[in-house]
Amino acid sequence: MPAYDSKKIRDLRDHLQLSQAVFAAVLNTSLSTVRKWEIGDKHPSGPSLKLLSLLERKGLEVML
Repeated sequence: MPAYDSKKIRDLRDHLQLSQAVFAAVLNTSLSTVRKWEIGDKHPSGPSLKLLSLLERKGLEVML
């Protein structure tokens, strides 16, 4: 499973052209969690890591 630092998470969200709120909804997590990931206060783990990896590899369509 690839590691996701704050820059990589932000870059992925920007690439998908999603707001933090929509990105959080897609990942089934809170807006505050996404914000903490993007400033480096928290790091994704478990299911969130798997979903981030899927989004990166397959795009947003995989979640719809």
